[in-house]
Amino acid sequence: MAKIIDETNKNLRTCRRCRRLFEYMNIGYGLCPSCAKVDNEAFRKVKDYLMEHQTATAQEISAAVGVSESAIYQYLRDGRVEIPENSPIYIKCEMCRADIRYGRFCPECAVKAQKELNKGTIAIDIYEIGERPKQKETGKMHTYKGRNRSM
Repeated sequence: MAKIIDETNKNLRTCRRCRRLFEYMNIGYGLCPSCAKVDNEAFRKVKDYLMEHQTATAQEISAAVGVSESAIYQYLRDGRVEIPENSPIYIKCEMCRADIRYGRFCPECAVKAQKELNKGTIAIDIYEIGERPKQKETGKMHTYKGRNRSM
């Protein structure tokens, strides 16, 4: 019986917004169901705004739809929104501070981190690995349509 309890506890996570424990079903962004519902509605507003205003900055999006800039930056780190190739401003890799278009790590640092993490049981989600920009010009944020990813 103790073994069953241990296996159940493997799926328990702490919601990154409200800090309550919830059962993680390998879907979502580390949010409990009630926070995920609120987050999905905010993301829908951001996505709808970006469909019409593809070159909007995080500040413009925040002011227009009432979603905080920190939530928009979280969507970037989660890989739900990306900065286009020709933007003058990018987010930074959390390890080496290189410019990336979305995610938390550049591809090189993701490989290094994964090697270190392979010693344990933690893995980096593929959506946390951002793409480095190829060139710098002008452009702003938009949702990424190329990956098959549901909200």
